[in-house]
Amino acid sequence: MIVFLDLLDRFFIAYLLLYATFLFVSVFIGSYKMFEKEQLKLTNSQIKHSYYLPVSLLVPAYNEEVTIVDSIRSLLKLDYKLYEIIIIDDGSKDNTVQVLLDAFDFKKTNRPIPIKVKCKPQRVIYETTVDRIHITLISKENGGKGDSLNMGINASRFPYFICMDADSFLQKDSLEKIIRPVMENPSIVAIGGLIRIAQCVVIRDSEIVKFQMPKNLRVGMQVVEYCRTFLASRILKDLYGGNLIISGAFGLFKKDIVVAVGGYDSSTLGEDMELVVKMHVFCRNNHIKYKIAYEPDAVCWSQAPGTLKDLMKQRRRWHLGLFQCMYKYRCIFANLRFGLLSFVSYLYYLLFELLSPFVEILGLIAMLLSYAFGLLNAPFFFGFFILYSLFGTFVSLTAFFQRVYIGNVHIRFRDGLLAFFLCILENFFFHYVLAFVRITAFVGYKKKKHSWGSIQRVKQEQI
Repeated sequence: MIVFLDLLDRFFIAYLLLYATFLFVSVFIGSYKMFEKEQLKLTNSQIKHSYYLPVSLLVPAYNEEVTIVDSIRSLLKLDYKLYEIIIIDDGSKDNTVQVLLDAFDFKKTNRPIPIKVKCKPQRVIYETTVDRIHITLISKENGGKGDSLNMGINASRFPYFICMDADSFLQKDSLEKIIRPVMENPSIVAIGGLIRIAQCVVIRDSEIVKFQMPKNLRVGMQVVEYCRTFLASRILKDLYGGNLIISGAFGLFKKDIVVAVGGYDSSTLGEDMELVVKMHVFCRNNHIKYKIAYEPDAVCWSQAPGTLKDLMKQRRRWHLGLFQCMYKYRCIFANLRFGLLSFVSYLYYLLFELLSPFVEILGLIAMLLSYAFGLLNAPFFFGFFILYSLFGTFVSLTAFFQRVYIGNVHIRFRDGLLAFFLCILENFFFHYVLAFVRITAFVGYKKKKHSWGSIQRVKQEQI
């Protein structure tokens, strides 16, 4: 028992040091790349293209009556010329369809939809045109988010599509910015944008006019968490095209490749990650030149769960979806054919995402047991824990203020002070609460494998 606890303690400390090193390197590289990009913008004037790739915006919705109309109106104000909007209602039980019919001049049509990827059948189709932008509203049988996106792919007219959430808002220039890398590099088959928390901004005509840290501490801690996550590892992995996740809230995809791999898998909880990994495997197996990229200048503001119950539901769903995807594509693990995708990306998600909550919680338990049995130097243990948490706080603060600088956002002194407090709270306490929540994802959650896992929505503040 004593030997086992000693080995466990040593492993736990080594694990934390390894993760801290990776986090520091990734945040440093991410910050440097973003600073380098910002300096390039200041020294070179960027000329807009006169040619635009046509894009289909797919907006799957289930019980989204609170936010759906505002989201669609914001999409109509994007600074882009060639796009269509396709709303897919997945058999909502609320008034999602009715509020859309009341807000826009939709007409029922008999438009045929060719089935390129499998999905549940439609019930009714409506169409309208607003400011020369074509909008399609499809009401279908319930099949989950992935199934709804497959319907949107079938109904889309353009070679590229963007998936996004019904509670999300794109900045006015986000569509242009996420398309630009594709125009520069046609081998890009998918590209993810930056996701930020919508509850901390006030929006006017798809532009941010005010930034403020939310009063809800749970939401505030997610603000700093998202800044760290999207600055750190995603920029590092983008250097070699090794991102395995494109958030379902905002991602651009080349339709013919998505159709070739069979579209979204509606049987998994992590349909966004599953599609991206499936595209990696498909392109490598078929010797297709490709890149899956990340564009941090393309910003999407998405609502975060405001209650602990909704947050727990979201994180359990995410973690179980991660497990399903990692297991399904375990062929990538330690496979020389996949190169850095295997030995960096897959290994990162295995060690520091999938297994991390188990290692962290069990490690803390082992430390406490070692202390109880007199096997642990108490000053060393508490000193190490405080130092590790302070390091995490420093990294989170770096990521947060880097986003403030790059986004040219003005924040008040009290918001900066609150961000500092939230970084401390997130690293000393909130992080471990979420670790425990993620462990519980495997308790009875398979029964909800087709569930949307919806969270309570609130009206986005606009002026």
